[in-house]
Amino acid sequence: MLKQGAHFKAELILILVTILAGFGWIFSKEALTGLPPLFFMGMRFLVACFVLVLAGRKYFVRMRWRDIRPALFVGGVMGLTMMFWVEGLSKTQELGVGAFIASLGVVLVPIVAKLLFKEQPPNSIWVALPIAVIGLAFLALDGGLKFEVGQLFFLATAVMSAFQFNLLSRQSTRMSVLVLTAIQLGVAGVFLLTISLLTETVPHVLPTNVVGWFLASTLIATSLRFLLQTYGQSLTPVSHAAVIMNLEPVWTALFASIWFAQLMSVGQVFGCFLIFVAMLVSRWQQIKVIFKNH
Repeated sequence: MLKQGAHFKAELILILVTILAGFGWIFSKEALTGLPPLFFMGMRFLVACFVLVLAGRKYFVRMRWRDIRPALFVGGVMGLTMMFWVEGLSKTQELGVGAFIASLGVVLVPIVAKLLFKEQPPNSIWVALPIAVIGLAFLALDGGLKFEVGQLFFLATAVMSAFQFNLLSRQSTRMSVLVLTAIQLGVAGVFLLTISLLTETVPHVLPTNVVGWFLASTLIATSLRFLLQTYGQSLTPVSHAAVIMNLEPVWTALFASIWFAQLMSVGQVFGCFLIFVAMLVSRWQQIKVIFKNH
């Protein structure tokens, strides 16, 4: 009974994590009204890294270089992934659509694993992939061919996030998830801030509301989110966590429709629905485990 109670608590926490992630899209979009995209993401990740280091100081003792080195590379890949994401966010007018496109990384993980590591993907992927492609077609061809530039950036985000996930799953380190997350955020932050200083002009004065959105994005949607995600994942099987995390684009679309009055057309809704179905089909092995345990 205690174990089931712990799983239920973890699942509630992870649902809250997906809600915070959905809010993160709103916070970030608002912050970008007064901050250059790469500068915003670089500072956001560095501050979030600092908060995680403070929160988990005991986990950082006795770290070894051979454990840290692979995490640094993954952090660089994360920086590139988030560079595509924030550029997409700064250019899109349809957050919900963008969130579903970016979430395609879940479907692409086994495909990237096959191409780069010769790993045989589950049969469910060959069902999920055409469903996802049809979903993308509905988004791109809705009312004619009008694929936003921002949506192309989100598609690149999906590919890079699949690559990042594969690297993470093959990283044989003994460090805690909190330490690994902090290192990734720190490296990604340095990478993004360096590119920003070379290519962007940073404003000398920021409106108070932009500072508020930046802090909300950093402290709530990044630091608090990753702390809760780390805690929640420690209490429940990976299969449960993987399925629950698919809710992020759903919340994003809902919040965007309320906050920005961004209503999707019927074709876009159907395209997003197909992508969501593809995400669930790609997680079919995990879903079967959940049903088997219940």
